[in-house]
Amino acid sequence: MKKKFQKGFTLVELMIVVAIIGILAAIAIPNFIRFQARSKQAEAKNSLKAIFTGQKSRFAEKDRYSAQTGEIGFAPERGNRYLYDLGPVPAVGAAGAPGSCAAGDMELRNVAIAVPGTGGCGIQADEFRYGAQFAFGALADMAGAGAVTVNSTLNGLTPTAISVTAVGVDGLCPLCAFSAMARGNIDNDVGDDAFLVSSEFLTVGVAACAEASQNDNPGTPVNVRNDVSCD
Repeated sequence: MKKKFQKGFTLVELMIVVAIIGILAAIAIPNFIRFQARSKQAEAKNSLKAIFTGQKSRFAEKDRYSAQTGEIGFAPERGNRYLYDLGPVPAVGAAGAPGSCAAGDMELRNVAIAVPGTGGCGIQADEFRYGAQFAFGALADMAGAGAVTVNSTLNGLTPTAISVTAVGVDGLCPLCAFSAMARGNIDNDVGDDAFLVSSEFLTVGVAACAEASQNDNPGTPVNVRNDVSCD
């Protein structure tokens, strides 16, 4: 009685299959990482749009913008990957000057129950959930983030240059403008992701890692440093 032999794969055929799988993985994995990062960036875009809406509502009622989250009704849920900075709180009756919300003025989210900041001008990323790498310092620590120019000519303001280290209310309201920043770590490396929103038209200046942007409409979140493209 003859034995029937089943033909299998040769070593060469197996090596070819492995090589094809490796090529497909090399193409698919970076695209998947970028797609995943895009989904995380949706948080910053939605939150900055909420800040813009709150600022416009505040201005319609009080003829001024605010650098305090409570006054514009901005209170993102826990689990936020991004830090939100509305800038320094102007003195009563004084013109605002762009800067950065101090760490002590931000709401801290490094414990189970959030701790309000003194000035209320920002909200830290949820360090309690994601870890210490989300405990950002000053925005000035973010090197190579580029510059954003605010074109304020449409409402009679003096054109002002605002970088990602300087946000907030600019000028004496009602002739004033505002900008706010979102900064986060979306791919768990040493770099950060940064978005900016403003009441004015925005144009990204010298910023190799920013998404190309020219004259974005007021209220449109602009990515001034892309965490995936930059590092």
